[in-house]
Amino acid sequence: MYLIGEFREKHAAAAAIRKLRDGGIGPADLDLFSEEPISLPRGLLDRPSHMSLVSVLGAIALGSLATLFVRYAQNNYKLVTGGMPIFSFWATGVITYEMTMLGAIVSTFLWFLWESGLIPKRDKRAPVPRVAAGSLCLSVRCEPDGADRATEILGGAGAIHIERRVDA
Repeated sequence: MYLIGEFREKHAAAAAIRKLRDGGIGPADLDLFSEEPISLPRGLLDRPSHMSLVSVLGAIALGSLATLFVRYAQNNYKLVTGGMPIFSFWATGVITYEMTMLGAIVSTFLWFLWESGLIPKRDKRAPVPRVAAGSLCLSVRCEPDGADRATEILGGAGAIHIERRVDA
């Protein structure tokens, strides 16, 4: 079930978010819609990002795979080298570096798509409200038995209109 509360003031919407979070509703269940960007207090509706960790892990993974592939290729193809070593640090280093950077770039890009919602991870049935000029809409996903409490919180924080939508 979704509740959509319409607010005219940013501080009223922030108060509703704070009370809903204190009531046990997580930031993944809250979405705030407006016609223009708004800044909320730090930590109010933050969703943690793991992009830096994913970038480093992607770089390590692809760099390691490239190094293992180069080692395999250099040691499993018998070549006459005239006494020169088969393993070349310079060639391996260049390939490892380039593939490490590629791993960081690709993993960062894919994680950006994931976190922004362009790669579907969120519920497609979630309603997107029509936002009137000068207002904010707070969408709350909650269980039907907790909807009355969430409605009280939205109304108490200053919502001018609250709409219930049951997900299909």
